[in-house]
Amino acid sequence: MPRRRSDDRSSGDARRPYADRGGPEARHAETHDVRREAHTNPTGPEPHDESFDDDLAGPERTGSPAGHADESNPAREDKHLAARLDERLTTQETARLAVLEAGTRLQQGSVYLDLDDLSRGPFKALGGHEAGPRDRYIAKRDTDHELWNRLAGDGDAEVERPPGAEARGSDSAG
Repeated sequence: MPRRRSDDRSSGDARRPYADRGGPEARHAETHDVRREAHTNPTGPEPHDESFDDDLAGPERTGSPAGHADESNPAREDKHLAARLDERLTTQETARLAVLEAGTRLQQGSVYLDLDDLSRGPFKALGGHEAGPRDRYIAKRDTDHELWNRLAGDGDAEVERPPGAEARGSDSAG
């Protein structure tokens, strides 16, 4: 029967087998303060609490991060809008524009463009703002980059203010 290496007690091997001390863990305990080491070693990241994210989102968060795909229609379906956009865009480009349906809640801080008033330029929505029955809004994140730049230009988006807010702001300054 062959002998295992740890059973070798010949004079050429002065090491004692682990069984005498309790194995590698026991040897480690002889040279280190194991109890203190267990308390000071890092344990890794804390588990992520998803409920905190839900609390921050609030009840008004309605759209998906991907955009308003379920709440929009191609601009090509609106014949009057398509006729006006034909000067600027091809039929395929007009079909790629996703116009928000009436009643769609705009996501706060997202950038939109009103196809009925391109001269106004892009705007950032405030919380609680939604598309009305006469609004023809497109979301920047739902529109490809080149198409958006052709329609919106290079201007920065302004924060959308409720009607009359500009007048109140100028009265308080004077």
